[in-house]
Amino acid sequence: MFITHRNGSVITDQYASVADAVHAGVDLSYANLSDANLTGANLTGADLTGANLSYANLTGANLSYANLTGANLTGADLTGADLSYANLLGANLWGANLASAHLYRAVLTDAVLTRANLAGANLLGATLTGAWTFLGNQLVSLA
Repeated sequence: MFITHRNGSVITDQYASVADAVHAGVDLSYANLSDANLTGANLTGADLTGANLSYANLTGANLSYANLTGANLTGADLTGADLSYANLLGANLWGANLASAHLYRAVLTDAVLTRANLAGANLLGATLTGAWTFLGNQLVSLA
């Protein structure tokens, strides 16, 4: 799998480990990380603005203080991930698995949480203003 940055440069090649290519504070804004295996990755404070993380495996990843503004996390597995203080403004979390995730004081303003699994997630102090989901066939606001 090739992972590319918004400027077109290749972050990893098809033989490199994705987890080895990322680290705390890394700039992955607008990177295509769809289907990436980032299990347990340390992405503390990473810039993932506009990144495509659809169907990525982020189980147990540390995304505390990360900027995920406008990120596509459709179908991503964030089971047990630490998203404390993360900025998920306008992020698409449709069908994402956030079971047992830590979203303490995370910003989920205008986020899409339709079909997201939030079982056991810690949302203490999280901002959900404008966040939307479907209950049955009705669109409802979470805030």
